[in-house]
Amino acid sequence: MSDVFERYERQYCEISANLSKKCTAAASLDGERKKQKVSEIQTGLDEAESLIRKMDLEARSLQPNVKAVLLAKLREYKSDLNNLKSEVKRLVSGNLNAASRDELLESGMADALTASADQRSRLMMSTERVNQSTDRIKDSRRTMLETEELGVSILQDLSSQRQSLLHAHNTLHGVDDNVSKSKKVLTAMSRRMSRNKWIIVLFVGLPLGAKVKQPLVCPVCVVL
Repeated sequence: MSDVFERYERQYCEISANLSKKCTAAASLDGERKKQKVSEIQTGLDEAESLIRKMDLEARSLQPNVKAVLLAKLREYKSDLNNLKSEVKRLVSGNLNAASRDELLESGMADALTASADQRSRLMMSTERVNQSTDRIKDSRRTMLETEELGVSILQDLSSQRQSLLHAHNTLHGVDDNVSKSKKVLTAMSRRMSRNKWIIVLFVGLPLGAKVKQPLVCPVCVVL
């Protein structure tokens, strides 16, 4: 429900009730006093009609589901305004004599005012029901927005957790790469140590082998 429409609606209901009272009062007046009262009523009718136009523009600018409800209410207000205009037309008809005026007041005018009062009562009841429905819609919308905000928060948390997992995954890949490189380095070092060991063995073993191959000479034989 539009707050602007509700404000116009309250203003119209107040003006309509005031105009109805003025019409009832003007019906019992004569001369200048009646003309003055009718002038006041005409001014009120212009203001009420202006509010009707504003409500119509506001209702047509809203969403389709809300607009349909408000336009239905607006038709009731337009009908109420037409009844008020009809009452004023009866008041300004100057050719009615006192008897006709009294008869009109007792019959047609009284019926019209009663019908208008009943209609306004129905309008107020309809307005109350619409306001209750609007409150329920607002509550549902508020709940929906809160749920949406919660969902957005959860998605943000999940996104943050995903980034953390990806970072940890990349870190593990880096550790695996470092371990593989370390294994390669250790393997190369092991091979190099093994090769160096065999080289040392060869360097030590060759002189010993050479000494073993030389013939043994007896010292006595040399002297002789």
